[in-house]
Amino acid sequence: MDSRESIHLADSYYMNTFSRFPIVFEYGKGCTLYDAEDKAYTDFLAGIAVNTLGYDHPALTGTIEEQCHKLLHCSNLFYTKSQSKLAHMLVEHSCADRVFFANSGAEANEGAIKLARMFFYKKGMHKYEIITACNSFHGRTLATLAATGQKKYHIPLSPLPSGFISVPFNDIGAIESAITDETCAIMIEPIQGEGGIIEAERKYITALHRLCEKHDILLIFDEIQTGIGRTGKLFAYEHYGIEPHILTLAKGLGGGVPIGAVLAKKEVAEAFEPGDHGTTFGGNALACSAGIAVLNTLMEEKLIEECAIKGDHFKMKLNSLKDSFPHIVKDVRGMGLMLGAQLHDGIKGGDVVKAALDMGFIINCTGDNTLRFVPPLIISIDEIDRLISVLETIFNDI
Repeated sequence: MDSRESIHLADSYYMNTFSRFPIVFEYGKGCTLYDAEDKAYTDFLAGIAVNTLGYDHPALTGTIEEQCHKLLHCSNLFYTKSQSKLAHMLVEHSCADRVFFANSGAEANEGAIKLARMFFYKKGMHKYEIITACNSFHGRTLATLAATGQKKYHIPLSPLPSGFISVPFNDIGAIESAITDETCAIMIEPIQGEGGIIEAERKYITALHRLCEKHDILLIFDEIQTGIGRTGKLFAYEHYGIEPHILTLAKGLGGGVPIGAVLAKKEVAEAFEPGDHGTTFGGNALACSAGIAVLNTLMEEKLIEECAIKGDHFKMKLNSLKDSFPHIVKDVRGMGLMLGAQLHDGIKGGDVVKAALDMGFIINCTGDNTLRFVPPLIISIDEIDRLISVLETIFNDI
């Protein structure tokens, strides 16, 4: 089957939910993807912050192959070694005490929402409202869309589940004004990914933590995109010197194998009892084995420390572009290898993405016209510099 036929079949039979580029990828190696015509593309999107170890990493592919010969799935009515081990690893390296595994980020956030409400229900308290931030993104289920602070997702699907209030990001006064006797949690992304790589200010997070303690509210960190080393720490909350009550993960945890996780402090996690929550596929042996391989590799190869170093270099280079093209680049934001370059009004980010793709580099545009860079954590300084050269060429053409 050639590329033309693959595209025709997808366009004929797959629901029209994605705006796709006319490229069919066949395989990948390192940080490079190859299409059906064997053209190479250096990947600075990583499946949208998913492919932590890039493509065909021996530690991950070897583990997956080995596990496939043993056990893919049985049921959560029984124990599996890989699930037990991954749960232990996540607790050992985080502020949490318990873990629940799901299949995706949206499922993980659904679990966090249920856990927060269940926690207060079990205490005999009528607290159910969750405050989130404007321009946030928490998933595409009905509840996580209700939590998402973007009206464009709400209007076609109204009425959405109630109990969610969105207020401006980095505005502690707006949060404080929104708190009521029914507020059970504040749910926040430490860096808004889909919102345009907007970082939470340190003073904002510190104040949030104090507010939660003062009003007996749970603090939920949505680290679907920021977790698993992406920001130069294993978890982004580590940058702020506080510990959330609940933490959600997905994307990079499985390195490409679908898995999500809800991590929580012991007293909060105990609100879940048998029958309160569950999953058929979540935490299966294959996905958990992949998660173990990703975490082991990050630590053994010191990729998190390298992420911080390479991220500083990348950000410096982006700021140099901003200095050279002040009429094109408005701002540079982010931490580690989760970076964004916001373009001025009138400069079409989509055109820059297309030009970069034509030159063999995969990036994307999100939020308010912001180029997003979330490459595999194994990206090299040389690959970063080559992308910068490509962007310089594109900006010169503009």
